[in-house]
Amino acid sequence: MLARRSFTRFLSVAAVAAPSFARAQEDYPTRSIRLIVPWPPGGGVDAFGRVVQAALGAQLGQNVIIDNIGGGSGRIGTQTASRAAPDGYTLLLANDTFAATEALPVAGTASLRPAFEPVTLAIDGPQGLFTHPKSGFRSIEEFAAAARVRPGQLNVGVPGIGSSQHLTSELLLRAAGDLRVTHIPYRGGGPLLQDLVAGNVDAATVTFAAGAQQAKAGQLVPLAVTSANRNASFPNVPTAAETIAPGFVQATWMGFFAPKGTPEAIRGRVHAAATAVLKDPGIVARLRDLGFEPVGGDGVAFARLFDETVKTFADIATERQIVAGD
Repeated sequence: MLARRSFTRFLSVAAVAAPSFARAQEDYPTRSIRLIVPWPPGGGVDAFGRVVQAALGAQLGQNVIIDNIGGGSGRIGTQTASRAAPDGYTLLLANDTFAATEALPVAGTASLRPAFEPVTLAIDGPQGLFTHPKSGFRSIEEFAAAARVRPGQLNVGVPGIGSSQHLTSELLLRAAGDLRVTHIPYRGGGPLLQDLVAGNVDAATVTFAAGAQQAKAGQLVPLAVTSANRNASFPNVPTAAETIAPGFVQATWMGFFAPKGTPEAIRGRVHAAATAVLKDPGIVARLRDLGFEPVGGDGVAFARLFDETVKTFADIATERQIVAGD
């Protein structure tokens, strides 16, 4: 009898809770949304987030607050997001370095990919190889020639060992004839670009958008992009494919993730808001000025691209004997 009363009480609570939970999904969002960017301010992911932040908030009817949590090639911020409640009030904005960290797992740590639902593939775009005006390099061909003459002696900064920029750099070096440089890791694109502007490293591979404004200001020299075509805002910057690495293309991407278990209705609301933002002419113009191309792909397409990127990065990491680093 006691068990029956307990079961009846459970059903009564569940009956009350179910409509309440459904209402919460229908009313979403009712408060500010935390958007974790797992990089310090100043990098490519942060640049994208700042462009869409206000418009995304307007679409959702609530403020979107960017929370920069750098370190560990994006792992620390991603881990933080993975522990958030699956209620739509914490989202992750990540780039293909998330796939890179899955391709190069840290010993003793669990995969983070199962902790998330891909929501929207937001943009793709090139990585860029930049140098500073005092380096003496005025073209990608000059840089490659120096790397051949002095293998391993040129310092190329990257936002973390095992980051997507690092692995893209390795893919480019291989495609250019197996060139060798010394990669210098940083906590993110922002700190790296500060050091590059100061002339403390010879070059850097970063998301092209991260260095675009410094390039326009003459503080940096863009040598090449990794996309199939030149960027319309930087028509004089060649592609790697047309110079030192025929056929080479390796795009970077960014997108929104929700913690696993976030209701489909809420994910759909976020996706609808994100795609609306990515169709706004003013936002599109600003993103293209940075070298980004809006995509707006759904979660299924995003998950497929994620898996393909993991494989590409795992293959080059194995070949070059790269292990995860900070």
